[in-house]
Amino acid sequence: MGLLVKTNIAALVKEISKARGSQVNNVADDFLPAAEERVKKIVEAAVERAKANNRRTLMGRDL
Repeated sequence: MGLLVKTNIAALVKEISKARGSQVNNVADDFLPAAEERVKKIVEAAVERAKANNRRTLMGRDL
């Protein structure tokens, strides 16, 4: 399942790079799968937190 969009990530990288004065402008092919895996773990932890608080809705505070 594709959670992240490579073009959006690439645009964000360029924006951050420009703001910080760095020269990081490219996103390698192995970045997106690794980022998606991290996002999945974050969501899993948020689901557990909501469950522990007897809620059926994820909220920002679950992060």
